[in-house]
Amino acid sequence: MEEHKVLITTPFITLGQLLKMEDIIGSGGQAKWYLREHSLEVNDEPEDRRGKKLYPNDTVNIPGEGLFLIRSRREE
Repeated sequence: MEEHKVLITTPFITLGQLLKMEDIIGSGGQAKWYLREHSLEVNDEPEDRRGKKLYPNDTVNIPGEGLFLIRSRREE
């Protein structure tokens, strides 16, 4: 599984923002549809809320896309 580091400059991002940032969806409006049609996990737990807050050290596993590691730009 391919790992992707996602650097954020804010305290958190939402799952919908991550999907758009990583070009998995084309617009924020597609997040609801995407999460209804695809299974993914945040920190090894199933998640389907586009507004789920992702913080540094969270992991998002999207089958077919990879494992996304949330990191703070301040830590880099």
